[in-house]
Amino acid sequence: MKNARQLICGIGLLITIILGLAGCKTSPPASFNSSFDYNDPVFASDPLSGGGGSTNRGGVAFKPEDTIRITFVGPENSQVIQPHEGRVSEDGTITLPLIGAVKVAGKTAGELRTIIHDAYVPRYYLRLTVTVQGQDRFYYVGGEVKAPNRYIWAGEISLTKAIQTASDFTDWAQKKKVKITRADGTTVGPVNCVKILEGRLPDPPVYPGDKIYVPRKVW
Repeated sequence: MKNARQLICGIGLLITIILGLAGCKTSPPASFNSSFDYNDPVFASDPLSGGGGSTNRGGVAFKPEDTIRITFVGPENSQVIQPHEGRVSEDGTITLPLIGAVKVAGKTAGELRTIIHDAYVPRYYLRLTVTVQGQDRFYYVGGEVKAPNRYIWAGEISLTKAIQTASDFTDWAQKKKVKITRADGTTVGPVNCVKILEGRLPDPPVYPGDKIYVPRKVW
């Protein structure tokens, strides 16, 4: 009789332990939603806090003679300052109302927006949205490439990468005598792109205004 009671108690204890373990099982943690686009203007600027935006140029720095447009918007979309549009002067500056000369050369659109905003807020305005826009820069690829055209220069790019942007060489391309004509008229080349692709020569950089020409093979 005593053994039977011990057996029943043992079974009851085992059931209690199993139920307790089941109750301790936790649900998996909620997954983190990482689908937000942090480049979205909602995250990039807050008009009420005096933020702003920069467009067209990404991380490309301005230089003298670039065309630039700057707009200013106050509370309730009021135009508190007339937009500025013009070329960056030879000394790399522009002149804005109230704050005078602003160094532009060497600054990206985002950096310049912050500098201008902080020069006005809170000294002259409590809230101000500044937008900086610069004209696109281009390089040109012509001759024996599959898609000769002008292409936006969005930052550092090499000769072979620029040619790949133009859908690569045609079957008739003379890859060993490619020439780059710089914006100031100086030339680089002829460049042997075969050796570059083999890793035997450095890949020269391409700058805004450069013209790349791939000649045709002479049979």
